[in-house]
Amino acid sequence: MRPLEGITVITLEHAIAGPFATRQLADLGARVIKVERPGVGDFARGYDERVHGLASHFVWTNRSKESLTLDVKHPEAQKILQRLVSEEADILVQNLAPGAAARLGLSYEALSAIKPGIIVCDISGYGNDGPYRDKKAYDLLIQSESGFVSVTGTEDEPSKAGPSIADISAGMYAYSNILAALLQKQITGRGQHLDISMLESLVEWMNYPLYYAIDGATPPRRTGASHATIYPYGPFPAGDGKNVMLGLQNEREWAAFCDKVLLRPELGKEERFSSNSKRSAAREELRNIIIEVFSGLTVEQVIERLESAQIANAHLNTMQDVWDHPQLKGRNRWREIDTAVGKVPALLPPGSWTECEPRMDAVPALGQHTEAILGKLGYSADAIAELRAAGAI
Repeated sequence: MRPLEGITVITLEHAIAGPFATRQLADLGARVIKVERPGVGDFARGYDERVHGLASHFVWTNRSKESLTLDVKHPEAQKILQRLVSEEADILVQNLAPGAAARLGLSYEALSAIKPGIIVCDISGYGNDGPYRDKKAYDLLIQSESGFVSVTGTEDEPSKAGPSIADISAGMYAYSNILAALLQKQITGRGQHLDISMLESLVEWMNYPLYYAIDGATPPRRTGASHATIYPYGPFPAGDGKNVMLGLQNEREWAAFCDKVLLRPELGKEERFSSNSKRSAAREELRNIIIEVFSGLTVEQVIERLESAQIANAHLNTMQDVWDHPQLKGRNRWREIDTAVGKVPALLPPGSWTECEPRMDAVPALGQHTEAILGKLGYSADAIAELRAAGAI
């Protein structure tokens, strides 16, 4: 039995933060009913067509859910939604614009008055109050507001992260806070209102550069794929045109690196490289030394030396390399899930379960479960047809 079996989540969600949070609840066995706009659904369905015609973001964040189409502006659809929440929901998750759920009668204050045990999780860019409450908030914008972009990229140009890390961080904090609220509910019997903001989630991840720049100090410099304050740490080219990632953490490793990798043990005794801060200050000079040594070696020969010296290293993998990664295959981490266009591969969520695997059911087609959900609420086939004709579903 999975830990959240018997828990029902109703979610008014789109894009990444909300869907990523609720997909993980579904992984744990929760029933997740995703309310979508008739005809178009979650707009992430249209981001691209890379997964055999389906959108990559949507396939990633929406497996194991049921899709119910409701026009929440239609009075009859609002009645259905309120019934569904009051009769079925243990948890309501929404990442609509701040205030939109409250206008639908779905605020925690309104719902807890009739259902004290309900957990309501609001996810937004900046939170439910404050001067930025109503400001539009996309992932790139939050990466910028949080200061993340200012410390990411090269010395000449700032850069965003490739994946939607502001959305992902908010989704993860929504997920973990919901689990904590469920534990608290076991003690108190009452639900909880959770107000998760993308800005606060990503600023939490920015605490190292924030503290590094405390009291007006200089922030970490942008160093591309290298580390801003530890050196050598980052990508270095080998003689075959491929790159290796490596990282040193202490003086013992620096001595081993000089001795067994560079084959120049005297460098480990030189004052100009005698501490991390000195190596970081002299990184251009040191990089030239490393590249000169690596230029006569293939990337696999470099990695062999690094392994012998017990220096942390990694391949600079492409997406295809990750699909074929020997460690993921060796640990049997790939599964297949169903979609409307057939089976696609999916990675098991992190963690190893001894009693059962995480739930990994199909990615729903738009409105696929509408009739079944309404039927369970007591709507007849004729009543459902009337709702459809009226545009409510």
